[in-house]
Amino acid sequence: MSDHAPLVYEDIDEALRPSLGEALVPILAVVVSLGVGSGYLGLAPHAPLLWSIAFTGLFARYRLGYDWDGVYDAAASGLKMGLQAILILFVIYGLIATWISAGTIPGLMYYGLGTLTPVVFLPVTAVLAAIVAFAIGSSWTTVGTLGVAFVGIGEGLGVPLAMTAGAIVSGAYAGDKQSPLSDTTNLAAAVTNADLYDHIKAMRNGTAIAFGLAVVAYAVLGVYFIEGGNPDVSAITGPLADSYALGPLVFLPLVVTFGLAVRGYPPLPSLIAGIFAGALTTVFAQGASFTSAWNIFLNGTDPATGSETVNGLLTAGGISGSAWTIAVVVAALALGGLLERTGVLATLAHNLTQAVWSPGSLVAGTGLAAIVTNAFSAQQYMSIVVPGMSLRNLYEEYDLPETDLSRAVEAAGTPTGPFFPWHAGAVFMTSQLYPNTPGAISWLWVPFYFFGILSPVVLFAMALTGHGYTQQSDPAEAAPATDD
Repeated sequence: MSDHAPLVYEDIDEALRPSLGEALVPILAVVVSLGVGSGYLGLAPHAPLLWSIAFTGLFARYRLGYDWDGVYDAAASGLKMGLQAILILFVIYGLIATWISAGTIPGLMYYGLGTLTPVVFLPVTAVLAAIVAFAIGSSWTTVGTLGVAFVGIGEGLGVPLAMTAGAIVSGAYAGDKQSPLSDTTNLAAAVTNADLYDHIKAMRNGTAIAFGLAVVAYAVLGVYFIEGGNPDVSAITGPLADSYALGPLVFLPLVVTFGLAVRGYPPLPSLIAGIFAGALTTVFAQGASFTSAWNIFLNGTDPATGSETVNGLLTAGGISGSAWTIAVVVAALALGGLLERTGVLATLAHNLTQAVWSPGSLVAGTGLAAIVTNAFSAQQYMSIVVPGMSLRNLYEEYDLPETDLSRAVEAAGTPTGPFFPWHAGAVFMTSQLYPNTPGAISWLWVPFYFFGILSPVVLFAMALTGHGYTQQSDPAEAAPATDD
């Protein structure tokens, strides 16, 4: 990902460079399209995203002066940068189906229901998700594997799904941000020229504060808003035990996938190995035929446990079920590429720098730029790369270290994607956590996504109170020179 060099304002051909007013036109079109299409008319994001792509492409062609090849290349650049995300989406749908048929996810649900209580479920879920995401360096893999099992456990314990989803994603992103194996963590360090471990250290306090407050909030929800006691979970555990062999062998796919990830293998090879392990476990542990196991990988699961509740929890679409989600992600990535390659995002970042008056405002402004880029590029990678590379020179002028920039773009960029329903992260997380609600949007659960809310808030508070940057010289000497 780090080899992507976004357009910097000064490098854009003046004949093609949009003014601030021109840059705001496609942004306004995106807001109106998504607001009217998804918000008012209730359409899935596909059509509003297509309207936005069409308008932005026509605007680039007939107002900004790009030819059709340039418009196409701009859209393709977004797809190229998000290719790994698309492939991970594709693979995880097949992996979940094979893990269900293998008994891996049913086994996690069965034993989890026997050990957890409703009161402690949310904080424990958040912490466990953070540990797993830190160990493997992937929030998406954590949500698409253990997160699916936690949804089933929460259902059995009577915990509202929105709360469960918020806790899972909070832990997944918090652990991912602090992991040296994470692609976004490495990307943030690379594009800002920061040392990886210095970058992680710089994020530590802010992440700890935000995640600590989130865990406390989940504990409060458990104590005051969730009915305690020991609920009768036999309506779920009984059908699970009757329908699946739940011996130690069913956890082999889990061991293979996370074992490879912990050893430093990239997400895609680890996930593909997990698929093979799941298919083989389906054969040897559950007694399915080799052909059946791979048909499940393609077409998904159709459980017949005798319980409609359990059947709903264990229904997965397989590879063929990924089409709805991948279509949204492809459209969003194409739109993001158009906005970035036509200089719209660079122009917005440039004008943001004109409003900076102090080191603290620069850090806060960087975080805001990362959130805005997240919203309109629909991918967390762009939210790191665009402000990270566009604002490096300004940090040098204010004599701030690279880690202040890397911390700002990741604290505000990586975890805020789920707030925008058309964002690749939001679409993926929601599709995994709401498998029985096709077309569900992240607004269903983001009110309980406490880490995503608190991470940028803590960044802004630390910056504007003087704790958000590391001054290397006297503040009066650090301000950029101005022409009198």
